[in-house]
Amino acid sequence: MKRQVEDPRVANRSHPIIGGAIVLYFVIGLEVLIMISPFAAFFYAAFNPVLLFLARRPATQWLSAFFLPHMVMPPDAFLMAVRVAGSVLLVGGTLVFLICAGQVYFNKFTGRGPALGGLYRWIRHPQYLALAVTGIGLAILWPRFLTAALWAVMVTLYYILARDEERRMVARFGDQYRHYMETTGRFVPRPLGQLLGRVSLPGQPFLRAALVLFLTFGLSVGAAFALRAYTVGRLPLWSDGRVTVLPILTGDSLMLEHRMADVLQLPEVRSRLEKGTGAILGYLVPRNYVMQGMIADTDPAWRLYEHHQTLAMISDWVFHPFRHLEGGHSMMHGAKAAPGAGAASSPTARRFIFLRVQTGESMGSPASLFSINATRVPQFFADVDIHDLTLLQVKDLGAGTGWGLVPTPMF
Repeated sequence: MKRQVEDPRVANRSHPIIGGAIVLYFVIGLEVLIMISPFAAFFYAAFNPVLLFLARRPATQWLSAFFLPHMVMPPDAFLMAVRVAGSVLLVGGTLVFLICAGQVYFNKFTGRGPALGGLYRWIRHPQYLALAVTGIGLAILWPRFLTAALWAVMVTLYYILARDEERRMVARFGDQYRHYMETTGRFVPRPLGQLLGRVSLPGQPFLRAALVLFLTFGLSVGAAFALRAYTVGRLPLWSDGRVTVLPILTGDSLMLEHRMADVLQLPEVRSRLEKGTGAILGYLVPRNYVMQGMIADTDPAWRLYEHHQTLAMISDWVFHPFRHLEGGHSMMHGAKAAPGAGAASSPTARRFIFLRVQTGESMGSPASLFSINATRVPQFFADVDIHDLTLLQVKDLGAGTGWGLVPTPMF
């Protein structure tokens, strides 16, 4: 049997809209890589209006929000395992895709015919499956709801492409390809499919595709909302009723319990907090915390896209998922230091970044500050040596983050 080899790039040539939609998914999913690259300004010139449009409308606000910890240390073992799984799925899915693509082109260039060995012996569309797995990993590593929603669209498009390819193969090879379909699974090995049971989707192809989209969308978005509720419910928050503080490092919770009330009484801190009304959200971070630019524009040193070290940052982001949360980033050596950073060598020196939060509703609990419709406006930061309550530096802040008005993670 001479079978046309599965190759998403070839298949997509006859489906430019589908191919474009899949490319769009990966572009949006890789936003975290683009935003730390020198091309961030060009990307957000086109993409930020979309995010702001979504964020300003109640029906779509959730799409620009985040559902897993990204700026803070995951507060329990389960969320740490989820974060590690994101890297594993991203790397593993990418490797499987490349191996299958290599197998396809090796057979093509050596004249060995279609790729029927390896994973193709067990499933008919291993590259589509690998890309779907990669997409899950990507959604975990950059957990914006928009990424999770578009993953469902991407999976549906792969389903459509797979069925279309199979239809063309049956038309071309008849019973030979039907036999191949009977002995292999579409996206999972046939024995596993038999174990799970056959699920027959009713209706015409359009209705089946719509049902696949409905099911995958409900599964991915529902899981994202569940993970967000789980995450927010376990954030190690300190609160006195008006001021709520979230430590980036869970180990700093004890420091908050013993010293936060005293920090709020420092004259320079108290006077600034008394100037306005509304709830206050504070972040307790190491002074050289690499992602503080996502909370507020504390200093140009933390606008990561200005440092031209994108590859090193990507490597750390994927292979060392928690190292950047410990303080300075390994690839930031040589970057401009923040003002006053020399005193950061003190093990008890910390930066408190304060924001005013409007949620549009009465605050039922400190966790409500992280509701999807919350609006955060940076106010000031204060560097404090927690041990002796020495104020090292205080600085008023502008309204945006290091990326301007781009919606950034809350936790």
